[in-house]
Amino acid sequence: MKHNSTFFIIAFFLFGSLVYAQRFDNVKIESVKVSDHVYMLLGAGGNIGVSVGDDGVFVIDDQFAPLTEKINTAIKALSDKPITFLVNTHFHGDHTGGNANMQKLGATIIAHDNVRERLETTPKRDGTSQPKEALPVITFNDKMSIHVNGEKIGVFHVDNAHTDGDALLYFTKSNVLHTGDTYFKGRYPYIDLKSGGSVNGYIEAAKLGLQLIDDETKIIPGHGSLSNKAEYQSFLTMLEALRTAVLAEIKAGKTEEEVAKNETITKTYDDLNYGTGFINSERIRRTFYLSLKK
Repeated sequence: MKHNSTFFIIAFFLFGSLVYAQRFDNVKIESVKVSDHVYMLLGAGGNIGVSVGDDGVFVIDDQFAPLTEKINTAIKALSDKPITFLVNTHFHGDHTGGNANMQKLGATIIAHDNVRERLETTPKRDGTSQPKEALPVITFNDKMSIHVNGEKIGVFHVDNAHTDGDALLYFTKSNVLHTGDTYFKGRYPYIDLKSGGSVNGYIEAAKLGLQLIDDETKIIPGHGSLSNKAEYQSFLTMLEALRTAVLAEIKAGKTEEEVAKNETITKTYDDLNYGTGFINSERIRRTFYLSLKK
């Protein structure tokens, strides 16, 4: 009986892994040129940033492990240079799932201190731990600069925004900002309260991002198509409007359920289809309540 139980457990995980891999079979990686040598790759999961040049290929985020071969093929179409560095904007699997594969391709992985800690302590979907190859080998606690492909890239940690380990990356010469998941273009954001995220921190992250850029900046959001400062500012306006509305409800003594069911709080932005993404209208109202109630 013990052997049969072991067999079924192994079979369950093998079947789960097969299904997981198959869900990416039809995913296509699209390459969008952002500047002379910076590109955005879209596929499944968070948007990838790529810088190509004489120093090699610099990558931001890597989506899911089953997509690494497709992602690498898309990168090879941009440059025949090796992948040198990979920065994770945070720890979620749709941004770090390919880490181990990328390391094997030659990438040195960089991230905030909390990203490495969460990757070390958060089990994968199959219950196992992350392999050593998936962990960042260079970490920082506030900000850092990376000099690659003829320009300085500023990497800025933002406290308790989407998670507790988020980073914004600004390409100073190309005038390109990669926001990670501190910006969901035209959609309500996912604020991971269980992983250190908060409404106030998320708003401060958007404010910092806007301080770094100008009207000509191209923005690679965590999710969504290529963006600009005006759209980013509208996103911040939405966040601040919801915060004001939910704080008023909290001050009036409303409960979580009352706020969650109050469609008037988000109606202006629901009408603009902000609630049609991963986070719907009720969920964003609930998230704002739980974060601001603290």
